[in-house]
Amino acid sequence: MTDSSRSFGLKIWGRRLLAAILLGGQVIVHLMRGKIHWRNTVEQMVAVGPESLLVALLMAASVGMVFTIQVSREFINLGAGSAVGGVLAIALARELAPVLTAVILAGRVGSAFAAEIGTMQVTEQIDALYMLKTDPIDYLVIPRLIACCLMQPLLTILAFATGMLGGLIIAESMYNISQSVFLDSARNFLNTWDLVSAMIKGGVFGSLIAIIGSSWGLTTTGGAKGVGQSTTTAVVTALLAIFIINFFLSWLMFQGTGSAVLQV
Repeated sequence: MTDSSRSFGLKIWGRRLLAAILLGGQVIVHLMRGKIHWRNTVEQMVAVGPESLLVALLMAASVGMVFTIQVSREFINLGAGSAVGGVLAIALARELAPVLTAVILAGRVGSAFAAEIGTMQVTEQIDALYMLKTDPIDYLVIPRLIACCLMQPLLTILAFATGMLGGLIIAESMYNISQSVFLDSARNFLNTWDLVSAMIKGGVFGSLIAIIGSSWGLTTTGGAKGVGQSTTTAVVTALLAIFIINFFLSWLMFQGTGSAVLQV
């Protein structure tokens, strides 16, 4: 790739990112007007939630098991085996469950949004909606945004519970850490704010996935090739946005010195 083509690609990406930001503002205005297509919203909730549940739970179980394996051996050598459950609970609630669930949805749902709306754009179905006096933001974007904002936090909490279950199985079967010790440790380390922060992150990440996927779809050009490019760049952009916003959310929510371990 030449420097000129790379520069042109960055300009196009920047314009589409600006379009996504503007779309986010338009969505807020439309939501304040209360125009919501509930049938479309329910359909999107099914696509985002139940249809993504199995993948999210498998991911969470795997992460919980692997994390427990890596942490248990070191903590036991340090004489802190009783803290394994608490460390896993904090890691899952504050970072692993919301971020990795968002990654799953960005790959599965965000790409689907970009591909579906992008196909509608290049086949002039979006123009047909305007001819029917139907605003694509009300009909296409807002239902997807609501679905992601509602289902992502729920999937995050379910992923947290599944990850804890996977960690508990490994801790008890491989490292002889009793169930009571594991759960007591998690209960002592974890507090309500950790779970609330996980749901807040889930809602923010869900909105990012919906806005970026929908915006990239609405700005698609170039036929079938353009749809493929929009799908790929939408996923990459959503992942970058998730990681960047996660840093700022974590900094706002957990900056300063922690006290979870000191409470034990």
